[in-house]
Amino acid sequence: MAPAPLLVEARSLAKRFDDDFVAVDGIDFHVKQGEVFGFLGPNGAGKSSTMRLIGCVSPLSGGTLQVLGMDPTSQGPAIRARLGVVPQEDTLDTELSVVDNLIIYGRYFGISKAVLRDRAAQLLDFVQLTDRATSKVDPLSGGMKRRLTIARALINEPDLLLLDEPTTGLDPQARHLVWERLYQLKQEGVTQVLTTHYMDEAERLCDRLVIMDAGRIVDEGSPAQLIARHVTREVVELRLEHGDRDAPALTALRTSGTRTENLADRVLIYTEDGDPLVAGLLDDGLRPLSVLVRRSTLEDVFLMLTGRTLVED
Repeated sequence: MAPAPLLVEARSLAKRFDDDFVAVDGIDFHVKQGEVFGFLGPNGAGKSSTMRLIGCVSPLSGGTLQVLGMDPTSQGPAIRARLGVVPQEDTLDTELSVVDNLIIYGRYFGISKAVLRDRAAQLLDFVQLTDRATSKVDPLSGGMKRRLTIARALINEPDLLLLDEPTTGLDPQARHLVWERLYQLKQEGVTQVLTTHYMDEAERLCDRLVIMDAGRIVDEGSPAQLIARHVTREVVELRLEHGDRDAPALTALRTSGTRTENLADRVLIYTEDGDPLVAGLLDDGLRPLSVLVRRSTLEDVFLMLTGRTLVED
């Protein structure tokens, strides 16, 4: 079977501001047709700057970029006509009705009103907003507005969907509904590129992703590959009395080469099999306040590669 064509290909891609701030520092990546590709990273890592380059709304400072087989520098309008964009902040027209937000936006692409009426009806059904079609946007909940923004991004039947932090600020129920819609689009073959700082979102949605920090890519792969590469199969979380952090059982564990991490409220122990490790600690006299044995996640990888220090915008 022939490999999937590349819809985005970047080589040594760079973005600088005022010659002294490097937002994107010479990164390489590609996005295959039909996959969901993610940019994961802390605030200020360069995710949104990279998305603006792909979306042809910010000029390159260096390197090369091909989007849909075209050059953003000379063919930006042609590329944008084939993109669907979900920005970080909703940019809906709050004075218009829900359905008019779709129809008027669709007119910018030169789509006829008759086609737009049918397409808008289908999209509102897809995002479960049919019953709010004639409602004004302003009183809608945050989740409804986000789903409407996704519907609007699909009105031109794009070849590539760009989603910048698609579920930020949503409650858990709204987030899961947006995830369901994005997963359905994936099943229908819609290529998606998303940025997120939600680890569970990236692990659930992305076929492949890159982890960015300080404008650079620190690793790339599927969520499963990244977890296998950087952390153990399981993590034991122990909540202890403060003096127990240096208990002989834990000191012996560290001496044996087992990776442990002291946090403010707990100790993490990285292991391939948590249950026998915990049983051994209890046999050695350790008495934790609580014990949790869990599988390793993308969050463990993220924190290992980018650190736990808070980064402000």
